[in-house]
Amino acid sequence: MFLQAGIDFVLINAAFALAYFIRYELRFPITVAEANYVAYPEYIPITLLLAVGLLVIYRIEGIYNYVRGRSWLEEFYGLITATFTGIVILVFVFFFFRPQYYSRLIYLYAGILIVIFLTFARVLMRMVLGRLRQRGIGVDRAILVGGGEIGRAIMRSVLAQPDLGYHIEGFVDDDPNKGAIGSFPLLGGTDQLPRLVREHKVDEVIITLPWHAREKIVNIIETAEAEGARVKIVPDLFQLSLSQIAVDAVGGIPLIGVKEATFSSSALAIKRAMDILLSVVLFVFALIPMAIIAVLIKLSSPGPVIFSQLRVGRGGKLFTAHKFRTMRVGADDEKDALRHLNEASGPLFKIRNDPRITSIGKWLRRTSLDELPQFWNVLNGDMSLVGPRPPLPIEVAQYQEWHKRRLEVSPGVTGLWQVSGRSELTFDEMVMLDLYYIENWSPWLDIWIMVKTIPALLTARGAY
Repeated sequence: MFLQAGIDFVLINAAFALAYFIRYELRFPITVAEANYVAYPEYIPITLLLAVGLLVIYRIEGIYNYVRGRSWLEEFYGLITATFTGIVILVFVFFFFRPQYYSRLIYLYAGILIVIFLTFARVLMRMVLGRLRQRGIGVDRAILVGGGEIGRAIMRSVLAQPDLGYHIEGFVDDDPNKGAIGSFPLLGGTDQLPRLVREHKVDEVIITLPWHAREKIVNIIETAEAEGARVKIVPDLFQLSLSQIAVDAVGGIPLIGVKEATFSSSALAIKRAMDILLSVVLFVFALIPMAIIAVLIKLSSPGPVIFSQLRVGRGGKLFTAHKFRTMRVGADDEKDALRHLNEASGPLFKIRNDPRITSIGKWLRRTSLDELPQFWNVLNGDMSLVGPRPPLPIEVAQYQEWHKRRLEVSPGVTGLWQVSGRSELTFDEMVMLDLYYIENWSPWLDIWIMVKTIPALLTARGAY
């Protein structure tokens, strides 16, 4: 907190100095009369007062409180409201007493610049912290108690948001039929928790058991705390997979309003409008590259340029997906002979050095340019720009019940799975990311994923 406050103090003063320069030196937007010119030293007490006042307001508004999982948009909104609250108070005080002429515009400039400077500093800090946490620095080691739906919800949130600062060592569960979920191993039963906390040097135990197991929960809390680990409990309410919870009170009694996590008609309309607008623009820009790719495919191997295949869309509806052909003709007939080389988990079939892929096909897959024809699927309404990977019917036939939730939305050209590791992910991890996307969708999340897709394509991480 103190480091952040110190940085903010410096940036607030720097922002005010720049605001002064814009108003009095650049004289934007209109010239300042000589009679109204105020030297910068006259503003220094105001700047210091503003900086201290804003730090106090930020503290009151909880800007400096660490909230795990708080989005940068929430922080940005908090900065805007707190900053302009402080600016308005300062303007009122100084113009009420009017000790001498002060430019009104300088306060507007200062407010805008302060928000920009502080937001940039926080984004930069988030990037640095994210890099450190990806390397295991500054993370909390945690063990989940329970491998049910609530536990999987925690797992997919941690997968989708590495900046949360958690490293899940695994989970414990007394169900003998349970196994590893993606990259999260089953460590044993709940009776082994004391040993596991010590061996893995666990900082936090997260309990995801239903409330009818309250006696077991109490014992787990006592055991974990005795080993020096913090304990957090996910309320049983979250088994409903809710995206919005509103809490009211009547006579001190909490009333919790809930809404199931799903896409509303308005959300679908917004998403569809974004898909059409962006797909038209991207399709136009991609026409020349697509023509060049078509020629290269024709020159590299005999067969059609476009490979069309039945895929499963929203609600289990079948559609024909189009991609540039990256394999030799008849590659599907060779799949059974190569099944022993399969490197993917679950119902997926992937081989890192697949012998069926053509020379130009390797490059197309590595850069994901083979998926450019899918813009037509987006325009046709079968797919979205962002969403789960479009599965094959044979894959869907092997889905577990919880996997089927990924069919609640249209599949996407890109998605959280693509910007989080692609083929490096296990199938369960891919599904968990898809469910996180469904439960937390917003236009901003789609934009964030599309922006993250660019470096993912350039680095070709997990692409084969």
